[in-house]
Amino acid sequence: MNDFDAIVIGAGNAGLTAATTLQRAGVRTLLVERHNVPGGCGTSFRRGRFEFETALHQLSGVGAQGQEYSLRGLFESLGVADKLDFIQEHDLYRSLVPGHHDVTLPADWDGAIDALEVAFPGNRDRVARFFQLLKDITFWQIAAMRGMPRESIDPVLFGHGLRPAKDVLDEYFDHDGLKHVLGMYWTYLGQPPSKLCFQDLALTLFAYLEFKPWHVRGGSQAMSTAILDSFLEAGGQARFNTAVEKILTSGGRAFGVRLDDGQDVTAVDVVSNASLPVTYGMLEPSAVPSAVRRDLATRRIGVSGFVLHMGLNTTPKDLGFTTSTSFVNLDTDNDRTYDGWSSLAEPARGICMSSYDVAPIGFAPSGATHVSLMTLQYAEAWNKIEPADYARTKFAYAETLLDVAEHMTPGIRDTIEEIDVATPMTMMRYLGHPGGAIYGYDQDATEGWLFRDSERHTHVPGLHLAGSWAGIGGFQPTLEAGARVARRLLRSKTA
Repeated sequence: MNDFDAIVIGAGNAGLTAATTLQRAGVRTLLVERHNVPGGCGTSFRRGRFEFETALHQLSGVGAQGQEYSLRGLFESLGVADKLDFIQEHDLYRSLVPGHHDVTLPADWDGAIDALEVAFPGNRDRVARFFQLLKDITFWQIAAMRGMPRESIDPVLFGHGLRPAKDVLDEYFDHDGLKHVLGMYWTYLGQPPSKLCFQDLALTLFAYLEFKPWHVRGGSQAMSTAILDSFLEAGGQARFNTAVEKILTSGGRAFGVRLDDGQDVTAVDVVSNASLPVTYGMLEPSAVPSAVRRDLATRRIGVSGFVLHMGLNTTPKDLGFTTSTSFVNLDTDNDRTYDGWSSLAEPARGICMSSYDVAPIGFAPSGATHVSLMTLQYAEAWNKIEPADYARTKFAYAETLLDVAEHMTPGIRDTIEEIDVATPMTMMRYLGHPGGAIYGYDQDATEGWLFRDSERHTHVPGLHLAGSWAGIGGFQPTLEAGARVARRLLRSKTA
């Protein structure tokens, strides 16, 4: 008899939802995590008087109570809906380019149209048509992903979905500022509009406009802990501070894992929330199918992040924060900003500023605020830094993010009480991801659902993949992915 029915490797978003979905369905499940806390990116940490949110800037897909197709249904199925306190952001974001534009986009279809008309007069009808395109592309994309026959899909998807987002924005609008504001979520996807598939931008904008952006009181750690508690209450077993060294196979089929203490644990199925390179690297070389080798050879490790976590000794109002999420860029040249992610030769040109106390999540003391400044970076730039130069380099680069922030919040440096700086090397160490990649592989056109299906096809029976490395990156997609993989596994057991 096997030790367990299923083993889940990694307690990130997808690992937690996969393990909990399985265990609550009666599948005896072991969850193994190398870190000492659950969550992966969904964690927090303390410095002085402050607790800092590690990675969650905005949670998409939560929706209003009772809203169909929202994350609330998933949280209910996991048994945690009544344990989480969601805090709604009423704006998508503020987009600021000094001397060019300063626009706040409400999290509302009509409100966003009104705000864009005020900022860029004469574009109301164009924005309305563009928003209808977002809705159409998203509807038909989801229909296609769920298996609707191609001949039944509206041609609007095939005519626009795979085009670069920049091309579609250029088709609808003339004003660079308007295009910049509407394309701002490209940084959440790790590809500039010139490379990003329009269907990905459409899906992201739709998710936030239709279901609103949210935070969780207590941060993403509260969400991760609630899901873990539900897993344990259902009888699941978890081992933290424990790494999987090897995925065991026999006759080409996975049948368990070897832990870092040398113990072998067997199971009918193994679900991996680890990256694909790490997952397949845990197999014996002879057990890695040639199809997998060919597939991995064509993929590029995605972008990582550079983050300043700051505890400030003043209020968001005093700092001039009017929204929880702000994007500040030196200009509207997105390609130049993107190119800067591969080098430290230039200072940061664009940042995402998150103030977690405009709508407080409970991490900052009274009269203070918890803010993060983030830009994206590929790890290659940091791999070239000598260890003796690492600290000096990271703090010097951190100053360039503060320079950008000063355009929106002059004097922010004078309010810093606590600061912690994370680089791609930090992400690599804590997440265990190659290159510290936070979205998995580069999310270009070839990574889309039309061309790859790593989640469904591991080519190794008994091994299942869940998370950003097998699909789309981000909190909502990975939370959904874990549960989806688990439900597919459950259906196979009853077929």
